[in-house]
Amino acid sequence: MQTLIANATVVDGSGAPRYRADVLIDGAVIAAIAEPGTLPAAGDVVDRVIEAEGLVLSPGFIDMHAHSDLQLLLNPGHFAKLSQGVTTELLGQDGLSYAPVDDATLAAVRVKIAGWNDNPEDFDWDWRTVGEYLDRLDRAEGRGAEGESGAESGTGGESGAGPDGGAARIAVNAAYLVPQGTVRALVMGFEDRAASAEDVARMQEVVRTAMEEGAVGMSSGLTYTPGMYATTEELAALCRTVGELGGFYAPHHRSYGKNALGAYAEMIGLSREAGCPLHLSHATMNFPENKGRAGELLALIDEALDADADITLDTYPYLPGSTTLSAILPSWASSGGTDATLARLEDPETRALIRETVEVYGSDGCHGVVADWNTIEVSGVQNAALAGYIGRTVEAIAADEGREPFDVFAGILVADRCGTGIIQHVGHEENVRAIMVHRAHTGGSDGLLVGGKPHPRAWGTFPRYLGHYCRELGLMSLEETVHHLTGRPAARLKLVRRGLVREGFAADLVLFDPATVADRATFEEPRRPAVGIHHVFVNGTAAISDGQPTGARAGRALRRTPEGTEPSHD
Repeated sequence: MQTLIANATVVDGSGAPRYRADVLIDGAVIAAIAEPGTLPAAGDVVDRVIEAEGLVLSPGFIDMHAHSDLQLLLNPGHFAKLSQGVTTELLGQDGLSYAPVDDATLAAVRVKIAGWNDNPEDFDWDWRTVGEYLDRLDRAEGRGAEGESGAESGTGGESGAGPDGGAARIAVNAAYLVPQGTVRALVMGFEDRAASAEDVARMQEVVRTAMEEGAVGMSSGLTYTPGMYATTEELAALCRTVGELGGFYAPHHRSYGKNALGAYAEMIGLSREAGCPLHLSHATMNFPENKGRAGELLALIDEALDADADITLDTYPYLPGSTTLSAILPSWASSGGTDATLARLEDPETRALIRETVEVYGSDGCHGVVADWNTIEVSGVQNAALAGYIGRTVEAIAADEGREPFDVFAGILVADRCGTGIIQHVGHEENVRAIMVHRAHTGGSDGLLVGGKPHPRAWGTFPRYLGHYCRELGLMSLEETVHHLTGRPAARLKLVRRGLVREGFAADLVLFDPATVADRATFEEPRRPAVGIHHVFVNGTAAISDGQPTGARAGRALRRTPEGTEPSHD
């Protein structure tokens, strides 16, 4: 199949100036780029011509912080991301995901991150290793009627062939980070204890195997258990293994609130000591303590970059964050897993200690900051009986019910078995703007796709960069913005022949209107698709055509190899 995109304005992902061209897609690759009017016309050898006058052709956007690990398999049509122009995602984030595991670890992780990804019982969890998980992405079956489509409600069909016309796959390409918290749970369980030399050696072995099976690096969630129980020395040992195999470390570090700069400095020092490149996950400065302090963070990063450190970072273009309600707990209260946590919450003496930590001293799970119940909004629940709490803050629920906010917090955790999702309103616009223009910046949605009212970043991140921050505010040129969202993350991931509009590169492409592209997802209506994204190609296959999903699923699992990151061969 050949497709000619005629008269496009090409923004090629490198940061270079835009230019006008015809671009020919042949199969899965960009076959030719030439002056307008010089490539074959329809009726010759071209099957389809798309007139692109007034539109921008760019590489597909790369989501450097995605939480689609399970939803890609449950609903592989993935309209939330395709409708933004995303063609590649980086999974395995924040130190917690579903591989590598044994049966017991998988069962515990499923419960622990249900608020991120859901936890269906009627689903075949047929993998245990990273290699098996990546294989599963390459044969995603979906769940039929629960799939996503072009309607604003996010419902519709899930059919679609793979890039070779064979079995259906996922809708976008996906790379994977081996999650350090899951590795620790596999080797040591969920207890708060120091790792022995034997434990560290075993974790290194698990990480090495995961990398050899295709993981591109390692993530951590150092405000989530059990990853947060790791010392700097333990993390450095694992990072040495990652660095030796050509991967990078992507930490959600120990605090984005109190002592945030110290937490960033720990990661930069660890990376340099271990000889492992660093990618700072959702790098921001949140909570009242850090208002207006982005410059201090950027100075710290610039000092390291100028000394030849290898550092990149990602952010989302919104102020609130999103996580699970259980993340607010102190780490000691979560030791041992969900059942142990619930038992502590139901014991009066221990519950009182938890309350004192959360409301007086500041929990390490809440970044060392005292919980402000007015900033913590319920976004999703596992227990349908709690659905009335969605879209309301803990403080508002408490006021309506005549209860103490902590009692509402603890009661929801118990009733929902720690499966509650939240939005946390703790960001600062000046920090968001300062960080997004930095030379190491890339885009990441950190999007959670489940819940009654998830964060709108899951549906709006990339059009919001292009529309609000680029076109309306002029913080960056279009060329710079696209570079942040394509070429720069492709380089971090070491993607082979991807991330740029070049002859011979994979035809992961987006055709959008620079005058109208915009996010429409809001906190009240978080699943509204963007506007201005006309066509999206994944591995040369049209996934969005004239703004509507085609049903095709041509995405592939991307595996790290000694030569770079690329799909495995069938």
